[in-house]
Amino acid sequence: MNSEIVGASVRRVGGQERVTGRYRFVGDLRLEGMLHVKLVGLDCAHARVDAVQADAARSLPGVHAVVTENDLPRPMPRFGPVHHDRPILTTGYTTYHGEPVAAVVAETEELAAHAAQLVRVDYTELPSVTTVAAALDPTSPLVQDPDRRSGALAFTNVLSESRFGWGDEPGAAELVVDEAYVFPMVTHFAIEPHTFLAAPDHDGVQVWSAVQHPFALQQVLAELLGLPLAKVRVHAPDPGGAFGGKQHAKFEPLLALIAQRLSRPVRLELSLEETFQAVRRTMFEIRLRSGFFRDGRFAFQDAECNALLGAYADIGPRVVSKSTYLMCGPYRVPSARIHVRALLSHTPPATAFRGFGTPQVVWALESQLDEAARRLGIDRLEIRLRNLAGPGEEFMRGGKPADGDWGISLRRAAEEVRWSEPLPSGRGRGVAVGIKASATTGASYAIVRLHVDGSATVLSGTSDMGQGARTVLAQIAGQELGVDVLRVRVVMGDTALVPFDLQTSASRSTVFMGSAVRAACQDIHRQLVEMAAATFQLSADQVSVTGGLVQLPSRKLSFAELLAEAFAGVGGEVIGIGSRRGEHVGTHPLGGPPAFYEFSATACEVAVDDETGELTILKHISVADVGRAINPAQVESQDEGAAIMGLGHTLMEHLLFDKRGAVRNLGALDYRIPTTKDLPLALQSLLTENGDGPGPYGAKGAGEGGLFAVAPAVASAVAEATGAVVRDLPLTPERIWRALQDTKDPSDA
Repeated sequence: MNSEIVGASVRRVGGQERVTGRYRFVGDLRLEGMLHVKLVGLDCAHARVDAVQADAARSLPGVHAVVTENDLPRPMPRFGPVHHDRPILTTGYTTYHGEPVAAVVAETEELAAHAAQLVRVDYTELPSVTTVAAALDPTSPLVQDPDRRSGALAFTNVLSESRFGWGDEPGAAELVVDEAYVFPMVTHFAIEPHTFLAAPDHDGVQVWSAVQHPFALQQVLAELLGLPLAKVRVHAPDPGGAFGGKQHAKFEPLLALIAQRLSRPVRLELSLEETFQAVRRTMFEIRLRSGFFRDGRFAFQDAECNALLGAYADIGPRVVSKSTYLMCGPYRVPSARIHVRALLSHTPPATAFRGFGTPQVVWALESQLDEAARRLGIDRLEIRLRNLAGPGEEFMRGGKPADGDWGISLRRAAEEVRWSEPLPSGRGRGVAVGIKASATTGASYAIVRLHVDGSATVLSGTSDMGQGARTVLAQIAGQELGVDVLRVRVVMGDTALVPFDLQTSASRSTVFMGSAVRAACQDIHRQLVEMAAATFQLSADQVSVTGGLVQLPSRKLSFAELLAEAFAGVGGEVIGIGSRRGEHVGTHPLGGPPAFYEFSATACEVAVDDETGELTILKHISVADVGRAINPAQVESQDEGAAIMGLGHTLMEHLLFDKRGAVRNLGALDYRIPTTKDLPLALQSLLTENGDGPGPYGAKGAGEGGLFAVAPAVASAVAEATGAVVRDLPLTPERIWRALQDTKDPSDA
């Protein structure tokens, strides 16, 4: 094999098209005869819709329809990846700020926007639930109709509740730390807003969306429209940023129904403000009661987690269950009791977000370890090393054992910030780790076509949403077939062309789809051996394939030379098929054990101005345990991007709501994200490669880990620099300053 392909930082496939602006995102697409859609919503969260008066809008020349619930099937079709609770268009009541009451369809986008302003909605505003406390209050209004739910929780705002754990009742502990932590709502802020197109297609429908899971969307649309899967075609061009916010169906069902009803293509592009109302990260409030022995080892862990979802479930229940499954992190905890609630609220629906709940859990757990270290007088690095599970160790009862030597990454992160060296006043260092359970169940299929000239085409259902999946899959095919990456084409994003893939999430692209591509290439190897044996009248054991060459007893042939001989006068190509599956296990809390753990360590050094609370990050280090990096530069840049995203929720990002449940800081002017002025003075991403992953060449997933432990590492450094402990994110200068005032002796005033 050509050892220069896998493990090399080859240039990103498709990168040139993106930096030159030649790549066409969904927002760039136009269909002949296309109409435009604009949504009509209310400026409050919870309201009873008394009437929709649309005559003024309908009377405008060029307006084709104003669609309300009365124009859609009864009962209203509903959808969702966990619960089928989200209506195509609101029915009777709005349940979050901006939820569409009507959709205007017109010849131009400008006309649709103007007509939408003419639609008058008569409504009665109702009290809204926007906090954990309100969601748990039995006197609060219900977010969802109890007639559509069942069981004991139907008349509450608790969507789901679970308790799990292991070990005996907590024994004697020499220290008990009992603290509460808050991780706020934040939004994805992808550069590309959500855009959807739909068009009738003879007796079916075609949809264009920057969706991460095109086959999941295809299934949703087929069920809602009563069509066979073969009649629903989903085009999913590479998204311009997704971060989990484009995993599941949003307004595609509405567009598909309108396109069918009007027999015309239709297009909806959300503004940035509307995108804020469409997706967000789950908000967590976590209380931890942790027992420790005097040497810093865990005695027990009791956790109560309340996760604030939105008006509809979306994938939120899975976010909550999967993240809290690792509530004890990568540590040995002999006894654990974990109580988790997923709560409904009158807020935008929470969905997947990079890290899938892990940053919320890690914020609480790692901050709790810091508190224990301070009270016990143990070094913060040392307390983690004493509790960290070793390779192959079962650190959770009945769970997948540790699949890496995680101490390597933790020590390396600490070394990079010179952990043991003294610091001047006003400076501090912090260290933290995070772990996420990867993909569990699901199937990925790949087809690889080896052409007669030795080039190759890879057909893959994985989406490239910025993680560089096209490049990685091209490298794997190039490695296995001995083909230069520039002679490999990767085709994605069309359910009519590529084979099934369950999802693009959970850092699974390299492990699952990469394994499927490698298996397809190995299927080609097998066929080439048979072809060579038949062509040259040899037995199969006289032929071998390696590094893009076919070895015969007397000579070597390139793949192209063999195909020229075998296909002389006829033509043809060799088609390989491969797959990777994770089977469902009904008895497992996650539906199956994770294929791998994504582990990352973060260390940083900060300076704090004690007069203003202003924070400067002098150095930030991420160390990811990736097994094997197929493309090191891509992995490093992914972790750097994750670290910067983590600085957003650590330092500034949070959605604010007024008393009406409306989001106060919609859009780029009022919602802060990190800019170049907020970046660490030194930022570095390092990789631990032990070849111990389940993916091709020992790879594990990567790209999310740099996000996991940013907040607790920075908060730890702030506490060392100032003595101020903050347990509610974000760490704004005001919040740090107020915590500093609490540390001061009143006699010094």
